[in-house]
Amino acid sequence: MASFAKIGLNGKVIEVNSLHDDVLKDAKGVSSEDLGIKFLENLTGWAVWKQTFTDGKRKNNASKNYTYDENRDAFIPPKPFNSWTLNETTCYWEAPVVTPADGKVYTWNEATQQWDLYE
Repeated sequence: MASFAKIGLNGKVIEVNSLHDDVLKDAKGVSSEDLGIKFLENLTGWAVWKQTFTDGKRKNNASKNYTYDENRDAFIPPKPFNSWTLNETTCYWEAPVVTPADGKVYTWNEATQQWDLYE
């Protein structure tokens, strides 16, 4: 199955739909993103679709409320906290302090800018 993200205003992902792989194949059996997009445009009348991949062809697998950034060719999740910054390589948000790597579970405390032990 191939997944495609419906892109709305400001690059916001509205929904993600799955298509059977056969929809993406041409007469020679070669798959293409363009064929999936054309299928969805004909089906829905919606003009902006992007295929989302789990294998690294495009940064990050899309989910609803992610943002598609055309310059980075990436789906970026919503920013979880104001203090977090975008990692340009992964296109995921990172806390200003590294999460402790001691096997315990932590939650981010935006007020103190620290990780709190989850209890």
